[in-house]
Amino acid sequence: MDISELRKRIVRAIEEAKREAAARRARLDEAVTAYDVFLNRIAIPMLKQTTTIVNASGGTFVVSTPAETVRMSARQAPETYLEIALDRTGDEPEVVGRVSLARGRQGIIVDERPIAPGRPIEKLTEEDLADYLVKVVPRLLVR
Repeated sequence: MDISELRKRIVRAIEEAKREAAARRARLDEAVTAYDVFLNRIAIPMLKQTTTIVNASGGTFVVSTPAETVRMSARQAPETYLEIALDRTGDEPEVVGRVSLARGRQGIIVDERPIAPGRPIEKLTEEDLADYLVKVVPRLLVR
């Protein structure tokens, strides 16, 4: 292969990679802004409500807001929790729910899944989060 042709192809590939990286950074910035709105307007209030409901049914959970997340954790076993976070690792950032369960000899089991797969962060609703919570909260209580 001619060296000049190889050079052109490599330079084009580098330029394309730079454009893709810039576009990804822009998408991530937009996602972080949308997630911040979702976290403060929907996720934190709903996890506080969920904790109140669970504790009225005999649970002993507390809500905390560590670095860009909201977490509902068991008072007696802090490694048992439900957390809402922004997953930045994929091509498209998405809001995920993470459930961590302390299970004796089995150790800690962690399950992470999107709150509403395929839905843009800015379009997430209370109903999306409620659907997720109804599915996973019982797992925190039932062994």
